[in-house]
Amino acid sequence: MRELTYREAIREALREEIQRDDRVFIMGEDVAVAGGAFNVTQGLLAELGPERIFDTPLSESAIVGAAVGAALMGMRPVAEVMFADFTTIAMDAIVNHAAKMHYMYGGEVSAPLVVRLAYGGGMRFAAHHSQSVESWLANVPGLTIVMPATPADAKGLLKAAIRTPNPVIFLEHKLLYNTKGEVREGEYLVPIGQADIKRPGDGVTIVATGLMVDRALGAARSLAREGISAEVIDLRSIQPLDEETILGSVEKTGHLVIVHEAPVRGGFGGEVAAVVANKAFGYLDAPIQRVGAPWTPIPFSPTLEEAYLPKESDIVTAVRSVVGASAG
Repeated sequence: MRELTYREAIREALREEIQRDDRVFIMGEDVAVAGGAFNVTQGLLAELGPERIFDTPLSESAIVGAAVGAALMGMRPVAEVMFADFTTIAMDAIVNHAAKMHYMYGGEVSAPLVVRLAYGGGMRFAAHHSQSVESWLANVPGLTIVMPATPADAKGLLKAAIRTPNPVIFLEHKLLYNTKGEVREGEYLVPIGQADIKRPGDGVTIVATGLMVDRALGAARSLAREGISAEVIDLRSIQPLDEETILGSVEKTGHLVIVHEAPVRGGFGGEVAAVVANKAFGYLDAPIQRVGAPWTPIPFSPTLEEAYLPKESDIVTAVRSVVGASAG
């Protein structure tokens, strides 16, 4: 099977959906002539033309606001916000308009748009360009929130997102753009709301999102050498949340570690922990552990940023803690 980078898989999904549906178009800062801040849309202007992909003024509120308006008029816009941190400038359009249209109009109106966001640390972009923003938006009914971890999932989930009849926040970790993986050719969708067991195991469940899925897999390989069998679940989307897969795994393993890049306090891992505590508490052999960033802005210093971001070793330590707690 062929290999694509995460970036190429997203580009292919965008190209295919624009060619499939006349209503789909791309808009955002530098997405056309420059090919996007992270080169995701490189070459699409020449292929698709300026009516299907075009640059906008430097105004996230205008980008998303215009996309909401276009969606209400029957189009399927894909709006790129250069850095996820800048959703703060577009929050009114996302939270008070796009997310609520279907509900407030009794199902007679919807806003089928996708907002693509590049998120996450590790590139020395400092506090205003490195945040993991998923928990900011997870508390907003009406939004679907997708966080693909592999090229294959990125393509299939983006195609599914563009076809979704209501707004989707599509989060792309910046450190994943150059990663490679197998992506099958031809038409396929990945269903939104279905988690994926990336590695089966029976000793501990590790639930992760985005870049942290790869780090959880690395931790699982290290733990296997110690005789600890870790099952790694990639949530793929956090709204909707695949509770069934999480609960089924915890019933099997009796242990749970939740990993995300955002700060632990207020992070979406707390919601996952609450679901398990409420619906599978009797299966737990040890307290739930969460791995995430500390309660501080993201530092610019390379040394401090490295210390700030969750690492494989942090996951290994957390797993040893829960497994050791039940053994003791």
